[in-house]
Amino acid sequence: MIWRFKRELYVSQRKASPQSVADVSQAAVRAVLDAFVAESDTLPRPGAPEEYSALFEATYPQEQDRRTYIDHMIRGMKPTQGHLALAALLRARHSNIVWTTNFDHLLADACARTFETTAALNSASLDGASLAGEFISEQQWPIEVKLHGDFRSRRLKNTSEELRHQDAQFRTQLVDACRRFGLVVAGYSGRDDSVMGALEDALQEPGGYPNGLFWMHRGDDPPLDRVTRLLERAQAAGVEAGVVPIENFDEAMIDLLRLLPDIDITQLRAEGQERRRFSPAPAPLGKKSWPVLRMNAVSVTRPVNCRKIVCGIGGGKEVRDAVAAAEGKLVVARTRAGVLGFGSDDEFRRVFGSFGITEFGIATFEDHRLRYDSQERGLLRRALVAAVARTHDMDVRSRGTSDILAPRTPADAAWRALRDIVGAISGTVPKKRDIGWREGVGLRLDWASDQLWLLIEPRIIFDGGSEETKAITSDFARERTVRRYNQMLDKLIHYWSGVVAGKDLRAFAIGDGLDAIFDIDSRSAHSWAAKP
Repeated sequence: MIWRFKRELYVSQRKASPQSVADVSQAAVRAVLDAFVAESDTLPRPGAPEEYSALFEATYPQEQDRRTYIDHMIRGMKPTQGHLALAALLRARHSNIVWTTNFDHLLADACARTFETTAALNSASLDGASLAGEFISEQQWPIEVKLHGDFRSRRLKNTSEELRHQDAQFRTQLVDACRRFGLVVAGYSGRDDSVMGALEDALQEPGGYPNGLFWMHRGDDPPLDRVTRLLERAQAAGVEAGVVPIENFDEAMIDLLRLLPDIDITQLRAEGQERRRFSPAPAPLGKKSWPVLRMNAVSVTRPVNCRKIVCGIGGGKEVRDAVAAAEGKLVVARTRAGVLGFGSDDEFRRVFGSFGITEFGIATFEDHRLRYDSQERGLLRRALVAAVARTHDMDVRSRGTSDILAPRTPADAAWRALRDIVGAISGTVPKKRDIGWREGVGLRLDWASDQLWLLIEPRIIFDGGSEETKAITSDFARERTVRRYNQMLDKLIHYWSGVVAGKDLRAFAIGDGLDAIFDIDSRSAHSWAAKP
């Protein structure tokens, strides 16, 4: 919704073509919208805690219009697997209360399917705030409390002023519940003062969050500062608290259910079968036989094992610092089992010997740990990127769960085919000549159809620049890539998939220890026209 609001304001105020910013999932489009918001005298900076409410009110100043927008957004929506998984947890009494800032009916629908009745879930909204206290005191589980209202209610909280004043009864009940139970936060950024104030008040007295405070967080950017401060306060008070990185709510909930094998997941299985609408596509043959959709994913055959050592070193930062300080030629990750990685045995002993190695063995990658962005999957991604960069003499820029690679020497003849597709593949930004640019490719690993895939995204990378010049570089990247339609993108995906493809790709090409060895298919995943 935030990106939609930015787009509508940009189009209306700049008199821009809606098509120019139609796809808000594109990084270049988001950069344009953020630059527009940053220049505004009336809107908060991009990413500010009050961003959602201020943008909503600026886009739809009238309360009735905001209600109509919400109604339009949720009309026809169906519960996802995440909602059904949460309903399964409620039925199994692993969770009793859901506090939500959402207006929709999706959890109620999921509970109706899971409990096979509409009477199981007790719901309280702003129109009946006292009901929440009665439900909780009488332990009429499960309970859903809609802190910002129900879409059918006449009372909805959206704007900055509305969000500043949480219903007093709800606030008291939320604080009391946080002092009695643990709390898992999912799909909530912590943007409004009212809810965050209640979560903070629960720590004012000893004993808050007796079963922990866990904040699920998606994306590469860190949580809001206020969220970080809350978790730090909780940890200082002796509460088990922290950020839990996730890909998305649905996958996180499914992963959680895998740890609870006795839960009834009949509805989840049924939903999965209902939504399955694909079958294996035949391989394309000939120049004109490519299917309707060509995807930017190529199949990867990964290593089965890696080195595992157990020693007295601390967490992930300490491991990375130790490798950097020793200039170690290793790719490593810190897990509960120990330090996992690839490289020569002598190098592992040289870097970690001073920390008292008590175990020097081998770890096996398990599929269930590769379904989400785990330390193991991150280790494989970094090792694969190292193998590609070593093979093709490329620079690497790491950004969260993906890496961007670019030719170290763009003028080399090896990159002639890329120049044939896009023209120049390096240069300087016209509006800022001290910033260089190069054609590159983003690589990340993802899991689908029970296997790992390497996702390929043609990118522009910049050498130099800062936050102050971000708008300039974003505009340049957009101008350079905005006309790369299907034919051009097809050529680029074909080119880069051919570049990264290969058999026996090695991160280090070492003679001892455990090297990371990959086979990458050159043919991207694809769809095929369905036959009636």
